[in-house]
Amino acid sequence: MEQMIFVNLPVKDLDAAKGFWTELGYSFNPQFTDENAACLVFSDTIFAMLLTEPFFKTFTKKEIADASASTETIIALSAESRARVDELADKALAAGGTPAYEPQEYGDAMYSRSFQDLDHHIWEVVWMDVEKMREQGAAQG
Repeated sequence: MEQMIFVNLPVKDLDAAKGFWTELGYSFNPQFTDENAACLVFSDTIFAMLLTEPFFKTFTKKEIADASASTETIIALSAESRARVDELADKALAAGGTPAYEPQEYGDAMYSRSFQDLDHHIWEVVWMDVEKMREQGAAQG
C-alpha cells in the first residue's frame, strides 16, 4: 500500500468549507465524512481532513491557532500547467477565498499563486517545469 497523507485542519463551519472546496472542483470521501469531519480528496494518496473546531480540539491539548492572525502552515498543491494555477486560484477567490500573496514568477520554470480559504488556511498552487529547472540548475552549478 502506498503511503498516504492526511492533513488535519480545523474549520469553523464545516458545510461552508465543503462548499468552498466543491466550488474548486474537489470531492469528499463519504466513508470519512460526517457532521464533525469531511475528508477532502486531492488524489488517491493525499487528503485534507476538515474538522469542526470542537472535534479538532479532541486531538490536541494545545490551543487552535487563529489562522487569520498568524500563519500555522502553508500547504502547496501542484498543478499541471500555469493555466491550471490561475484556474484554481480564480475559483478559490470566486468561492469566497482571499488572496494570500501576489503571484510569483520564477523565470519560465515555475509559477505560483496563493489564497486563503474561508478559515484563513494558506494554500499555494504551483506549476513547475521540472526539466527546465534541472537544466537551469545544471547551468548554474
